[in-house]
Amino acid sequence: MVPLIVTVAAVGAELTPEQTPHLPLTPEQLGETAALCQAAGAAMIHVHCRQDDGRNTSDPERFRQALEAIRASSDLIVQFTTGGAIGMTVAERAGPLRLRPEMATLTCGTVNFGDDVFENSFPIMRGILAEIVRYGVRPELEIFDAGHLSNAKRLAAEGLLSLPAHVDFVLGVPGGLDASVRNLSYLVDQLPAGCTWSVAGIGRDQLPLATVAIAMGGHVRVGLEDNIYYSKGRLARNDELVARVVRIATELGRPAATPAQARELLGLPGPEGASPLRSTGGPAREVGAAARASQRGDLPV
Repeated sequence: MVPLIVTVAAVGAELTPEQTPHLPLTPEQLGETAALCQAAGAAMIHVHCRQDDGRNTSDPERFRQALEAIRASSDLIVQFTTGGAIGMTVAERAGPLRLRPEMATLTCGTVNFGDDVFENSFPIMRGILAEIVRYGVRPELEIFDAGHLSNAKRLAAEGLLSLPAHVDFVLGVPGGLDASVRNLSYLVDQLPAGCTWSVAGIGRDQLPLATVAIAMGGHVRVGLEDNIYYSKGRLARNDELVARVVRIATELGRPAATPAQARELLGLPGPEGASPLRSTGGPAREVGAAARASQRGDLPV
């Protein structure tokens, strides 16, 4: 049985401290969150940074402090955002990559984001991807809509992106693809051969889609970036959301991956140095027949 990679998206760019007191704003708080989430069963942390007052920032120094705090308190795979926040320039969004995290997101297309527009034109995607390659960081492809997979395939056809890759389906953003089992199944069917995948359902759809992904052989992303409630009216902590999905996976016969197991499944060399984007051609191929079945999405559970 292929272990389940649980990613915690602990902060995000849209939440404010007024919406939840559990938002980790400082590097120290991110370090504490990382430790609690690893203890609960997470293998990866998706990182946005904030100023102490809650404002979004792409300051590489703030990301360095966060990276050091997370690594001092956990063994989690550290994945930086390159989405940043709406309105940031490409240089701002890509600036923290110089710190060489193990992974970073690459949003594969423009999408309406509530009343705003999250712009990711091909020039923007190519620019961010060039910095990902430059610093030897492994990309996670963020897919908010069905056409974004086609965009990723175009980047691969241009020789800029190596496939297979790890893909995260972010479903339920107002303006993006609806969060439904039918849509998730369609997207998984369109994946290039060998890709691993996870799903991040927004709001109340986080738990149902995570449960479906566990049964389909995929992986999951949970956390306050995507959903601030544990149940109706009750605010959640990041580690609670991790613990809940790990408990469900255990009941379904799928153990949570340790950070070391997740690195093996994703073909990552470890936190001391990220491998070049083209060196392995994507997730590790030596993880065996069960892992290949999981990548296709037909693993029996």
